[in-house]
Amino acid sequence: MPTKKVRTADVVAQRLYDAGCRYAFGMPGGEVLTIVDALEKAGITFILAKHENSAGFMAEGVVHRTGAPGILVATVGPGAVNGINVVANAHQDRVPLIVLTGCVDETEALTYTHQVLDHQAVFRPVTKETFRLTADGADIVADKAIGIATEGRAGPVHIDVPISVADALVAPGKLHRRQPASLVAPAEGPDLTKARSWLGAAERPVMIIGLDAIADDAGAVIQTFCETYNVPFVTTYKAKGIVPEDHALCLGGAGLSPLADTLLLPFIQQADLVLCIGYDPIEMRAGWRNIWDPAQTNVIDVSATPNHHYMHQAGLNFITSTVCALRALSAGVEPKPTWQNDAITELRESLSVVFPSTTEWGPAAVIDECRRALPNDAIATVDSGAHRILLSQMWHCFEPRSLLQSSALCTMGCAVPLAIGAKLAEPDRPVVSFSGDAGMLMVAGELSTAAELRSQTIFVVFVDSSLALIELKQRQRQMANAGVDFGTHDFAAIGRAFGGRGHTVGTRDELRDALGEALASDGFTVIGAVIAREAYDGCI
Repeated sequence: MPTKKVRTADVVAQRLYDAGCRYAFGMPGGEVLTIVDALEKAGITFILAKHENSAGFMAEGVVHRTGAPGILVATVGPGAVNGINVVANAHQDRVPLIVLTGCVDETEALTYTHQVLDHQAVFRPVTKETFRLTADGADIVADKAIGIATEGRAGPVHIDVPISVADALVAPGKLHRRQPASLVAPAEGPDLTKARSWLGAAERPVMIIGLDAIADDAGAVIQTFCETYNVPFVTTYKAKGIVPEDHALCLGGAGLSPLADTLLLPFIQQADLVLCIGYDPIEMRAGWRNIWDPAQTNVIDVSATPNHHYMHQAGLNFITSTVCALRALSAGVEPKPTWQNDAITELRESLSVVFPSTTEWGPAAVIDECRRALPNDAIATVDSGAHRILLSQMWHCFEPRSLLQSSALCTMGCAVPLAIGAKLAEPDRPVVSFSGDAGMLMVAGELSTAAELRSQTIFVVFVDSSLALIELKQRQRQMANAGVDFGTHDFAAIGRAFGGRGHTVGTRDELRDALGEALASDGFTVIGAVIAREAYDGCI
């Protein structure tokens, strides 16, 4: 009996479902209707966003909570181009994202030019790979896309889908799925022997942990290693929580705060062994460039890819998983006393003082009250701006992927859609989004999406009517105020207008009451926290 044929789009959709995908996000046009229909029939719910950029961040929010690749769907021309920022963000932030765009058939494009542009040329610089789907090759393209997006350092993969190809009938795919490559520990030999000798001799070791370790699910191994050898550790912002941040060896996150760097960098420069464990310096500001001399300090770099960034160098480089590397490194190495003064405790205390949680009101007080009101398992998202720098230092994480942000590309407007996606993936967990007022204005339309999804997300907005971080940099350079101020808006009213609850707060008590109501609400809540202009001076 002949095999019943299916649409090419169904082949792709089924492969995505098999990879664990359950949601897709976007804004459809006529060119992607078959794709949307195929996704729905495969069991992947399509969520209508109000802009493709936000749709991609919603997909990322789901990625961080489920581990499956995200899906962004965009129609021909302007739809595809609207998604460029979030795709570039996924590329830099190592997010597995499958980007499905509809396109005009190749023959049709020879004489028809309306909205036609070369999508592959547009996406190639900001993706790991881009494909043009063919009917007979659909199963291969889909399988390749998932593998490329998720293996090594994750990232986005683009598939351009011609209209007629999506509808073409083909035999269901029978491709034998390629199995993921095994993770191999560093080979026994001179380099591993030297690395073990460095660990055994170290009196002041320190570890810097990054995104690769999160991808490797290395938290338990890292915690055991650090406890065994008494190694204090710093994380990049996106690696926060890989070991609970109340751990005695945790020195918190780093990346953008000059204030934190005044304490962290001198400490790291005291070290006689630096362990870069999955450390991808794409998250770090320029102040972290070449902060040690590998000729003077023993440095071991463990990462998923070779060092082509040149932000730092190391005496030993291992291209492997962080889990395999730490197990191999510790084999046969006896622990010895390290950091025998009180340097670790003193640094932790200094960091807690420099980012005080006891201020009467202001951005630090807002963060402190929210952290107190929300349980340890709450998921937080944060937009780019001065508030992100402060929050990334103050917001303690107790598990990985519980503080979501754009930390490599530093995209504004990401917090709201990230939170919507995270809440969709884990509806029973509290989710709070932190936005500057400018960032919220960029994506306020997505509050409509939150209402349509009956999301119980809490959206906190820092209201100071200014691009605070840029305004601060202007003043630091003694430049005149220009292009950084805008009108004051009633964000509580905006929240209510879109069908949620809204509060305007200016004290800790008012914020505490608003958070209590938000946690008990059956819908979303917008809290406008009004802070003074120049409130970030001296605290980031």
